[in-house]
Amino acid sequence: MSKAKKTAATHHNIDLNHPQYYFNRELSWLEFNNRVLHEAIDPRTPLLERLKFMGIFSANFDEYFMVRVAALKQQVEAKVSQLTPDGRTPSDQLEEISLAARPLVAQQHQHFEKALRPLMTAQGIHLLDYVDLNQEQRAYLQNYFEEQIFPVLTPLAVDPSHPFPYMSNLSLNLAVVVKDPDTGEELFARVKVPKVLPRFLPLRLESGLGSRSSGLEEERFRNERLIWMGVPLEQVIAHNLESLFPGMNIQEYHPFRITRNADLEVEEDEADDLMLAIEQELRKRRVGGSAVRMEIQASMPESMKGMLMRELGLLERDVYEVDGLLGLADLMYFMQLPLPELKDPVWTPGIPPRLRRLSEGDLDEGEDIFSVIRTADLMVHHPYQSFGGTVQRFITQAAIDPNVLAIKMTLYRTSGDSPILNALITAAEHGKQVAVLVELKARFDEENNINWARKLEQAGVHVVYGLVGLKTHTKVVLVVRREENQIRRYVHIGTGNYNPKTARIYTDVGLLSCREDLGADLTDLFNYLTGYSRQRSYRKLLVSPVNCRDRFLSLIHREIEHCHHGKSGRIVAKMNSLTDPQLIASLYEASIAGVKIDLIIRGICCLRPGVEGVSENIRTISVVGRYLEHSRIFYFQNAGSEEVYIGSADWMRRNLDRRVEAIAPIEDPEISKDLQEILGIMLADNRHAWDLQPDGRYIQRHPGDKEREQSAQKILMEMALQ
Repeated sequence: MSKAKKTAATHHNIDLNHPQYYFNRELSWLEFNNRVLHEAIDPRTPLLERLKFMGIFSANFDEYFMVRVAALKQQVEAKVSQLTPDGRTPSDQLEEISLAARPLVAQQHQHFEKALRPLMTAQGIHLLDYVDLNQEQRAYLQNYFEEQIFPVLTPLAVDPSHPFPYMSNLSLNLAVVVKDPDTGEELFARVKVPKVLPRFLPLRLESGLGSRSSGLEEERFRNERLIWMGVPLEQVIAHNLESLFPGMNIQEYHPFRITRNADLEVEEDEADDLMLAIEQELRKRRVGGSAVRMEIQASMPESMKGMLMRELGLLERDVYEVDGLLGLADLMYFMQLPLPELKDPVWTPGIPPRLRRLSEGDLDEGEDIFSVIRTADLMVHHPYQSFGGTVQRFITQAAIDPNVLAIKMTLYRTSGDSPILNALITAAEHGKQVAVLVELKARFDEENNINWARKLEQAGVHVVYGLVGLKTHTKVVLVVRREENQIRRYVHIGTGNYNPKTARIYTDVGLLSCREDLGADLTDLFNYLTGYSRQRSYRKLLVSPVNCRDRFLSLIHREIEHCHHGKSGRIVAKMNSLTDPQLIASLYEASIAGVKIDLIIRGICCLRPGVEGVSENIRTISVVGRYLEHSRIFYFQNAGSEEVYIGSADWMRRNLDRRVEAIAPIEDPEISKDLQEILGIMLADNRHAWDLQPDGRYIQRHPGDKEREQSAQKILMEMALQ
């Protein structure tokens, strides 16, 4: 145990490492997804956005089971007995996950079926069940089935000569029981619902409402708009099973969905070719590892459920029964409907005032983005400010500027048609030195990154794949430019990925600068990433896994020292997740010393706030809304000599010890003030903010709560005065 941790752990004879002071990481994530679900339930959210959040909730759960639950099951199989900081074994966590997740899944499906489907109907979006279709509609779908669906399907029998089929990850299937009329024998078969076809099949709008609508309803309906009408694909298949099993009697069918372990297992130190090793693992992921979850409709008989559980190696806690449609992640489909009144208002990102002249094209000689950055550091805030007009402009202009000698950047996630990477290819083709660190291990983006790595290499870009045992998660760009008789280095250091698509829906901040110390630090960092370097110190940057943990601990303990000397201490930290026990223990020590701490943690938070004698000076909120809060911002009052930092790292073990991250200090007073204002606004939020309670529950804030609004005004005033 480090000296800092020992100090925190024994402060005031309180064992700050005791499990009672920590929330469980996996259960905290479930609380986060509950907040996502609330956005789908909240009537203030536009209807199609509510369907989107339904889809996000389901997609989140899919990834959670594929990665987190799968890892816990592997630990149980390996008989791992190590306790988490909150004192739970892997088996304990699996049991509690099952208990906590079921009510959330039930609430989601009940709300979709009972609330959202009727609202969809009222808005002219008719998601029908096959049994409700009229004869004309059934005839149309039967013809569509024969022409478009039937040729794609492959029914798989299960009997002594046909072993139980391997079912791919996230596959939706029909479990079918047929009866042989000659022998009377009942047989089992599986039909996979193909992903290559749309999950929801549109019907011709002129075909009417369906067989269960009355003449009065039809007349009313003709006087209202009809935007979309269709049925789920699996129901169309189910009602045409006779074509797949001619001569057999269809006894019953039941949909079910399988989730498998999808995390990659790459032995980097044993792989001669990392790209090849990851490609091999990706092929395995397409079908998936061992099953970790099965979703079924509640109507499935126990005998069929038991047979599937045995064949898939699942326990009762791994099976989730729902009423209604499975796989609600597909509800994202409806966001493509042309109904702007049922979506959030369109936001058009702005251009920072100092860059507007570049966009308008009315420039003086020598005026470009580099001259703007030379004037003073520039902060960008996405999606409120344009990614294309700031960061993307910086890189694309560097690619064609004849004075630019070299461009270096890290790539963690990007889009499949990235204009930034196309610009780098152009730069390499024009003879510039271009180096890109492509992180092949970015989960679920591995294939896209491999494709870009190959394209970049073919264009002459120097491509490296990171360091063994570490993920390169930092978001940095270095541009080396010749100016008169000197070399000047320009940098971008951000909190978000170089992805123009996610930059429209994730909130992130970034710094554009030509400060010599930052340029020198990034030069050293790239040498560390691409060559042989044991760089142990940096001028300004906090770099994981080198000095980031120690620097953050030092900054926290400096606030403690200020309190010990009769001054005030203040910390405000915004990040995605907070799980690191050492950082949490240090925050507890700071709270005990009197440091006032506000934490804005969107996702997982293992710190327990508001505990008397330990964390009563810590307030923790989560903000979940239209945009995914992704920026990491850290504020330390420092007895009036305030310091603000931004960067890519959360306070998690993986970010501090197993990833390459970069955190930059903000030295421009105006940018520091802007970032403090962002923090103040977040802390004052009374629409999308949730307060974390000492018992682990989150309570949502609401407009009109006078006590909270007064507290919010106090926070804003405190930030302004400081």
